[in-house]
Amino acid sequence: MKGMINMIGRNLIHLRKYNHLTQEEVAERINVSRQAVAKWENDETNPDLRSCMALAELYNVTIDDLVNHSQEDAGVPIPPKGKFFFGSVTVGDRGQIVIPKRAREVFKIESGDKLLILGDEDRGLAIVHERGILDFMGVAGILGDKDGK
Repeated sequence: MKGMINMIGRNLIHLRKYNHLTQEEVAERINVSRQAVAKWENDETNPDLRSCMALAELYNVTIDDLVNHSQEDAGVPIPPKGKFFFGSVTVGDRGQIVIPKRAREVFKIESGDKLLILGDEDRGLAIVHERGILDFMGVAGILGDKDGK
């Protein structure tokens, strides 16, 4: 339990500083005392569930990351909600890469699925599931209806 408490405290300090907030500003935004925020950051107490929900919303992170994320283990700070860092992959001799299992699970990528590789010389590469582009193009009216109109 102590490891989890330390994780929460460290994460709260990091997120508050990253967002350029004082303990008083955090307290005001989530309707608690500045002393409560200080105790959470110093691992003297844990925020209750309602406060965790308010903190996660304030910092735009998941409650799971707020409580469990370890920058030391992951090598990166807490990602914003909906953003992921799955680690690095090694490019094989023929250019092949292995997409991490967690990434395949989150994005529902299965064997035989088609992925598009997009590139921008200034911003780098992106891998996008083909269904995402097709859905977008359909919504944008680029593909037309079923009859091709």
